[in-house]
Amino acid sequence: MKVQRILPTEEAADLLDLVRDLTEGELAPRVAEFEANHEFPREVVRTLGKAGLLSLPYPEEYGGGGQPYEVYLQALEQIAYHWLAVAESVNVHNLACFGTATYGTRAQREELLPGMLSGELLGAYCLSEPEAGSDAASLSTKAVKEEDGDYRISGTKSWVTHAGYADFYNVFSRTGGPGARGLSCLVVPGGTPGMVVHEREKKLGVWSSPTAQIGFEDVRVPSGRLIGREGKGFLIAMGALDCGRLGIAACAVGLAQAAVDYAVRYAKERRQFGEKIINFQGIGFLLADMATQVAAARALTLAAARLKDAGLPYSLEAAKAKLFATDMAMKVTTDAVQVLGGAGYVADHPVERWMREAKLLQIVEGTNQIQRLVISQGLA
Repeated sequence: MKVQRILPTEEAADLLDLVRDLTEGELAPRVAEFEANHEFPREVVRTLGKAGLLSLPYPEEYGGGGQPYEVYLQALEQIAYHWLAVAESVNVHNLACFGTATYGTRAQREELLPGMLSGELLGAYCLSEPEAGSDAASLSTKAVKEEDGDYRISGTKSWVTHAGYADFYNVFSRTGGPGARGLSCLVVPGGTPGMVVHEREKKLGVWSSPTAQIGFEDVRVPSGRLIGREGKGFLIAMGALDCGRLGIAACAVGLAQAAVDYAVRYAKERRQFGEKIINFQGIGFLLADMATQVAAARALTLAAARLKDAGLPYSLEAAKAKLFATDMAMKVTTDAVQVLGGAGYVADHPVERWMREAKLLQIVEGTNQIQRLVISQGLA
């Protein structure tokens, strides 16, 4: 299905044409093999980086694309349409650039951002811990300041996307007392002595995306890698998560749109009782509801993005978009399996993979239960 889009500039339209060509040519032919082999497509991600797609919403001054979030999210949707794991890589990398781009000193931006935004380097985001997931303010990883001003990090981070592959890691650590005000953010180069990447998690889906715990055993980090100042970590983390929730919503829309399109094509080809099954109301109405839900999620996501682009508060709208879009993706991909019937339950068709992948989106960047908590508190 061709999605009608109203884009802010002709440049944005050309950009999305480029994304479509790249994803159809570089992603679609490879996804099944890489997912089956649980292999991270590092060169595919590097190709997107060289095309400027890892840095779209960041300033051109430092090598970014200078695009509004409204455009970036539609590019991310197109990537997720063909390969969710790669779209997740783009989203995580953008999270990893957020702290430096938004809170870094000018000297830090000039030193770090060109490499981060060039497409050659890949970032990771280390917030969650074995005992601190939704409650980020309670994390226990410590960064102790030495006499020479450098920091030594000790602790364990969980659910790190790009673990072992990233060139730099945003590590949220405790530099002060308990609670949110004691947290800080440090950018740690990959391969720093003392970083131990544990065995990859065996996940339900998104197999080509590497996820693992990372141990930090007295990892020494120069003081110049502290982003902002001590005590700014929680603020940086929450700001990044607002952006990330919009990214996850866009990924959900792309994944669900792929499921709708595949189910529609199948329903037009599959015949029973002498009729195409799409002509049966039980199937046709199901597909109509699926298409409507995808369109609604896309509209909600882009509305939140436009608030961000206008410099207006958007945290609650980002939570709403993430909640609605990911719940939608779970239902739509499940319904796509139902449209295909028995064929949808086997790996000959991608809908079973999409259903497994959709579940992840209800969990990452804050579970949907946390999104409901955020929204309800905003109504109080």
